[in-house]
Amino acid sequence: MTLSLWQRTKSWIARLLRREVAPGHFESHAKFAWHGWLAGMPFVWPRREYLVYVPRGWSRWKRAPLLVLCHACKQTPEEIAEATRMTALADQQGWLILLPRQKESANPWHCWNWFDLRTAEGNGEAAIVAAQIETVVRHYRVDARRVLVAGMSAGGALAAVLGIRHAGLVHAAIVHSGLACGAAASPMTALGVMKRGPDTDVERIASDARRTASTEHGEALRVPLLALHGDDDDIVAPRNAIALVRQYLRLNGYPVIESPIVSGAVLPTADAESRETGVDGRTTTTRDWRVGEKLVARLVTVTGLGHAWSGGDSKFPYNDAHAPDATTLIGTFARDALA
Repeated sequence: MTLSLWQRTKSWIARLLRREVAPGHFESHAKFAWHGWLAGMPFVWPRREYLVYVPRGWSRWKRAPLLVLCHACKQTPEEIAEATRMTALADQQGWLILLPRQKESANPWHCWNWFDLRTAEGNGEAAIVAAQIETVVRHYRVDARRVLVAGMSAGGALAAVLGIRHAGLVHAAIVHSGLACGAAASPMTALGVMKRGPDTDVERIASDARRTASTEHGEALRVPLLALHGDDDDIVAPRNAIALVRQYLRLNGYPVIESPIVSGAVLPTADAESRETGVDGRTTTTRDWRVGEKLVARLVTVTGLGHAWSGGDSKFPYNDAHAPDATTLIGTFARDALA
């Protein structure tokens, strides 16, 4: 539920008099972006609504991190927030959460158009969400050095685009059951890419983005990645997670070995690896890659997990209640990635 400005003001005054901590709440906004026109649907107005979750006890006098959370297909911002219990993590960590909302005129299934050519280039819907981030950073006094973008499925693919194309704005990317930036050469090939892996050179996309970012910002680029994927995912093949990790290793300047079969088919040996088997028999494998002492990529794979948010509320579609809890993993990754 969102509150009007007057309601928020009265509530703030009452809490101040009683010295109470402000509860977490959602606020509704919308943002237009001139670069947000889609290549495949140029008639769709480049404006999207979004929610901001303001955590419990938030104050403008202290700069807070921002997590951008992009929902999956057939999902709403409210659903992904509730199903993942992300607001509880935000209250615990003091994070603001930005939740973009896809509209039906842009996609009848409410999917983010990660396969749109302009979006894959950093324009289109990537530009709209980037504009939302910039607005929230200014209006809520966000710590601009601690902006993370996350998403599930199509939302994860959009998060991957934002990490590659808007590296000066986004400082870490979290992709659950998603795909690499620019993985599909055209909207016509998107379904095949989901099943078989990229039909483009996603590592070259990252190398080009790294050169561009280094020229613009004049410093070594680092956008750490957390990729989570189930090995039973029959919607987005696990091969896409491998390609995604290789792409971000390239973006972060990691000396990636060439695959002896097909580029993106294998990963270089991790700098650290661990396995844990839960009471349900599922095994979680975590692999880390570092440049120097800095984390640049973490891949978490889960046996028996399909196309669903791990550890989510299973009363919602695309959520699996079994461990590990992806939301908890995001909290740990944020600490490691932004150190």
